[in-house]
Amino acid sequence: MNTFSLQLYDVTQQQRIENVTSFVGEDANGSFGLQAHHARFMSILVFGLFRYRLQNDNWYYLALPGGVLYFNDNELSISTRHFLIDNDFERISDLLKQQLLAEEEILTATRSSLQKMEQSMLLRLWNLQKQNE
Repeated sequence: MNTFSLQLYDVTQQQRIENVTSFVGEDANGSFGLQAHHARFMSILVFGLFRYRLQNDNWYYLALPGGVLYFNDNELSISTRHFLIDNDFERISDLLKQQLLAEEEILTATRSSLQKMEQSMLLRLWNLQKQNE
């Protein structure tokens, strides 16, 4: 059976996985699949759960907060901020949900902080304008 290699990169680690027979991913256009010797391909992955199959027919799940996928010369490279790999769908789904909730909390706090800074800056500008009148 034809195989390819999967190279994963994030901000703290990299991992190479050999003997991959297929990969199922998703981008803004929907789901897609890649197999060995696929034509050159590049895409932006959405936040989600992806999967790949090894030559021994075992499926593994790959959770990503989005990333850049590039397939060339029988090597699939994925660059992302963080990735999780597990062969148990339920376990990795729970981890992905926890990660999504944590990122949402951080995003909400960041938006709130930006709103407070904007309000403070507008108040200062308004006070400066009043002083100059």
